[in-house]
Amino acid sequence: MKELKVKLESIESVKEFVGMTNRCAFDIDLVSGRYAVDAKSIMGIFSLDLSRALTMIVHTDDEKSAEFLEEADKFIVK
Repeated sequence: MKELKVKLESIESVKEFVGMTNRCAFDIDLVSGRYAVDAKSIMGIFSLDLSRALTMIVHTDDEKSAEFLEEADKFIVK
């Protein structure tokens, strides 16, 4: 399991992020405060406070998560 901060700043970035997460066979959650939603749910993501960075929890440690994290790098807060 990995935890990273991500920032989704526009409707287009949310759509792109959801498209990337839906190609993954493992679970990914987004957490904002006490709320957690499935990162594959566009409606769930829009229910969060997108003005702040979100905590992304990737529920796997295999090689496929490395591929996803490389693709999602532009959303990761450094």
